[in-house]
Amino acid sequence: MKNKHKVMADMPEGGENPLSSAVVTRDRSTLDMVGEAIKHDQTMLAYQPVMQAVGSQSVAFYEGYIRVLDATGRVIPAREFMPHVEETELGRELDCLALEHGLKALSRSPGIRLSINMSARSIGYRRWMQVLERHLKRDATLGERLVLEITEASAMAAPELVIDFMDRMQKHGIAFALDNFGAAATAISKFRNFFFDAVKIDGQFVRNVHASYDNQAVVRALVGIAKQFDMLVVAESVETPADAEFLISIGVDCLQGYLFGAPSVNPPWLEELRERSRA
Repeated sequence: MKNKHKVMADMPEGGENPLSSAVVTRDRSTLDMVGEAIKHDQTMLAYQPVMQAVGSQSVAFYEGYIRVLDATGRVIPAREFMPHVEETELGRELDCLALEHGLKALSRSPGIRLSINMSARSIGYRRWMQVLERHLKRDATLGERLVLEITEASAMAAPELVIDFMDRMQKHGIAFALDNFGAAATAISKFRNFFFDAVKIDGQFVRNVHASYDNQAVVRALVGIAKQFDMLVVAESVETPADAEFLISIGVDCLQGYLFGAPSVNPPWLEELRERSRA
């Protein structure tokens, strides 16, 4: 009771907790920053390569991550703002901008494939669908090089909506990847009804997997499930050669992580072209 009284004594009048107030202020500041970035078109994609696990270890495709610029021009990674806006209107706007940037990149560079993150909430968001339909109408081949990534939690929150959307998009050749595979409790009975072409094993099970028997067991099980449904398996957050070696040995198809390259706002494929031209 003594500690309780001390806590109450430290609280300002009206019973407002200073920590809660600080959290609210931080969240409001983040929302304001994202809102300003959207308003002034200060968004971009950062691209990270996803490598083929065997053979020449060439790039299978790139993943595009949404970024915003703050008032000083600093590039802000998604982890610093997405949790605050994901369930808001700003989250839907960011999904629209990520898709717009991604489709423009595909249009400018016919030799690449690109994955873009989206929320299941954006399927029913009119502007997001308009962006997709407008670009596909302009160039029908874009769909064949586009991968849409949906997190496991998002897909399982609205499975019927996602399944219907996937069904409608098949005619465009769009591929789908289940992101953060293993992070949520996926019901296998529902899982088999989706049209996922690939799964991306959540990074928490991949980091240091070569030294963790528990993570090895989880990853083996996830790879087994994906293979049973003929899905490509991508491992995220691959950071060491030892982890990569283990993942390749159990049949993972593609590897993604800092071992192969950090996300860059400078498109890596353009950098490669410049290097070849100098050679």
